Amino acid sequence: MGEVVELARARWAAACAGTRDVISGGAALAPGRRGAVLLQAAEDVYEIFKPGGRLHPTYFLEHEGHLVVEAVFLAVIAYLTLHPRAPHRSRKQEMPLSEQEIDDLCEEWQPEPLHKPLPNSQALPEPPVISSAAGAWVVANGRRVLNMVSLNFLGVAGDPVVMEECAATVVKYGVGSCGPRGFYGTIDVHLELEARLAEFMGTEESIIYAYDLATIPSVLPAFANAKDLIVCDEGVSYPIQNGCHLSRAKVRYFKHNDVADLERVLLEVAAQDRRVRKPLNRRFIVVEGIYAQYGDLAPLAAIHALKCKYRYRLVVDESLALGVLGAHGRGACEHSGLAPGQVEIVAASMGNALASVGGFCAGEREIVDHQRLSGLGYCYSASLPPLLATAALGTLRTLQGAQAPKLLAALQRNARLLRDLLANIPGVSVWGGDADEASPIVHLQLAAAEGDAQAAEAVLQAAVDAALADSGVLLVVNRLSPLDRVRVKPSIRLAVTAAHSEADVRTAAAAVADALARVVPATPCPVSKQPS
Repeated sequence: MGEVVELARARWAAACAGTRDVISGGAALAPGRRGAVLLQAAEDVYEIFKPGGRLHPTYFLEHEGHLVVEAVFLAVIAYLTLHPRAPHRSRKQEMPLSEQEIDDLCEEWQPEPLHKPLPNSQALPEPPVISSAAGAWVVANGRRVLNMVSLNFLGVAGDPVVMEECAATVVKYGVGSCGPRGFYGTIDVHLELEARLAEFMGTEESIIYAYDLATIPSVLPAFANAKDLIVCDEGVSYPIQNGCHLSRAKVRYFKHNDVADLERVLLEVAAQDRRVRKPLNRRFIVVEGIYAQYGDLAPLAAIHALKCKYRYRLVVDESLALGVLGAHGRGACEHSGLAPGQVEIVAASMGNALASVGGFCAGEREIVDHQRLSGLGYCYSASLPPLLATAALGTLRTLQGAQAPKLLAALQRNARLLRDLLANIPGVSVWGGDADEASPIVHLQLAAAEGDAQAAEAVLQAAVDAALADSGVLLVVNRLSPLDRVRVKPSIRLAVTAAHSEADVRTAAAAVADALARVVPATPCPVSKQPS
């Protein structure tokens, strides 16, 4: 083997020498001869390292080269075995900690905060603690005050007859269902409530959800997916925003309560579809009957006309309009002259006028039955506690009874009176116009068009605190979640019910005017209502 290596080395040296001589201009090997020498040197090297060559790993192992590898491994093992270990801990260090030492360490430990501390300007005030039923008057912080924040529109919360029925339901069924509807959570009162709701709304069927905020976010994803389109009012509340997001559908927004802008969006969609020849898909227009963040009514008659013209399906959230608007209290659809069935999907919360908890969706049998397997809030949430279903049944009985016309008339009369009184307060403005006078939700904003939202919210909170402390009137500042897409101006939100008397409404308006006069600079003339 030594001879082969020496021969290859000699040939390589000769080739390299020939190359150097050429560079220096001296006599050297001819170019052809030099290339032959390089090629021969490369072949000699390959002979050594090719399979079967004397330096190939296989040859090495076959001729007892494995002994060298094993010797290296043995040397490493011996080193690790004989290498000195880390010094032993002292006996004191090995002793377990005492209870006092553990407590001291736990007390000293400070976890890293999940977020930065909020500035004082963003700290929320302590809310008043209510210790009575949600009537026109409540006990707040141990004091009887006028309640202008509750959404108990019909004043039926705390009805003695309904409370007795709920107590009997608790005795019979217990306090919870302890299971989703499809997994032994369906109780006969659930079926009765769904039948009564369908009868009241004039639809074929209805389906109830245990949580109102999960109703619309379950309904929309059940019917819309990534291929579909949702055209939505930009002022809808967070549950609808969440439902649009969860559906993964493409969402187009139009200006709040602007029918002309809605038609503009529909025309743009139609023109784009003609350009790209988009295949057929499901399309929805989504609005609220009464908007939670504004207190105004959706122009459903005009929206329904556009829905029919451009062949969309209409989804209406009646959470604040149910039990409030319409000759029978069915909501904004009835108030706008739409018959049952003209709106494909109607959903609503049962936590407002129905004085219960949860939500429902009403429509054709196919629409309702589809949700029993596709409505996530229905399939995976524990069903409504039976006593709350009984409470909703009691309120429905009131809405279908002889007392309903009087309650609805009193509620709408109080709503008009409250808006008229608040519209005359200097320095502030009432959101909405004449078309919204029947809405029992009133948002009172500072008249200044622009300004710091946090500063405006602080001023309104000071007015709310003053009204409670000096006049005994309970109010609330409307606040938005950081997740909310709607960024409306800060406002004081008032809610009037059928249980309020005319004197109560006037007392509330006077308290608001007195509190605002202390914290808001007076303006030379009253500010009128904003057009819707």
